[in-house]
Amino acid sequence: MPFRKLGDEHNLSGKQVFLKVREEIGSLPENSHLTRTLCSPLRFSGLLVMDGKYVAVKGYEQKIPFLYGIDYLTHDIPLGALFPAEDEMAFASFLSRLKEVGYPLRAVIADDRQGLKPALNKAFPKARLQLCHVHYLENMRRLLSVRTEEKYQEFFYALRRIFRKARSEEQIFQELRFIQTRNNTLLLNILADVRNRVTSLFAFRQVQDCPNSTNLIESYNSHLHGRLKTIKGFQSFGSAKGWLNAWLIRRRVKPLTDCRGKFRCLNGFASLQMTIKDLKLWPTGIPGVKPPQNQPER
Repeated sequence: MPFRKLGDEHNLSGKQVFLKVREEIGSLPENSHLTRTLCSPLRFSGLLVMDGKYVAVKGYEQKIPFLYGIDYLTHDIPLGALFPAEDEMAFASFLSRLKEVGYPLRAVIADDRQGLKPALNKAFPKARLQLCHVHYLENMRRLLSVRTEEKYQEFFYALRRIFRKARSEEQIFQELRFIQTRNNTLLLNILADVRNRVTSLFAFRQVQDCPNSTNLIESYNSHLHGRLKTIKGFQSFGSAKGWLNAWLIRRRVKPLTDCRGKFRCLNGFASLQMTIKDLKLWPTGIPGVKPPQNQPER
């Protein structure tokens, strides 16, 4: 909402509203501090759906990444951080902070990002990387022009069936051999890529409750995109960091309303309520949020 419009509602000038908003945002604790001090590692699932949103900040020629992760089973957001670039150093820093807040990482579900896997191996050597099937197959679909040409449709649909039905690594390799294509470098390279990435593409079969897509965080990205679109950009790295921190906290204390299927039980609860050590720590006075008598079972 524009500062002037908000000021009109409260009989204040736009500048007065700006100063009050800046003071309020500045007074908030860091989101990672809430995770470290209020949350129990035992209440997290350890399945982190991770993605980034690029933000316009004055002083940077291009938009810079805001990386954050959502715990899959609780929908809570233990960590988010703004970085000058999306590279191995940024992922290493993010995962190091994740370790500092006590998050029990079992698997990262993410798109294929250069630098993520080596950073993960160093910070959490026992954790698995699960690449998003939706984005991986969409990249293949575009590469093969499946939507507009029939030439590679049969190959693509055969490949997609492997992603949907193969139950073991042995079966995956058998199916890949079955659709082996002679004398076509493009298709051979695709099959080779799947073989090389089989551990990361099918890690979800080895990790209990692990999803194989980043669909959960995509809905959060859409919400964040809508907010950032009205802002257009930030005047400094610090102002962007403060606003994004406030957005994370707001998402954690706002009751969930649109969860479906196995997550329907989360509706009516704020995600932070899923992971907080003791409900007695839950603050009062948050509009629309009532502390439940019990935390729902995962």
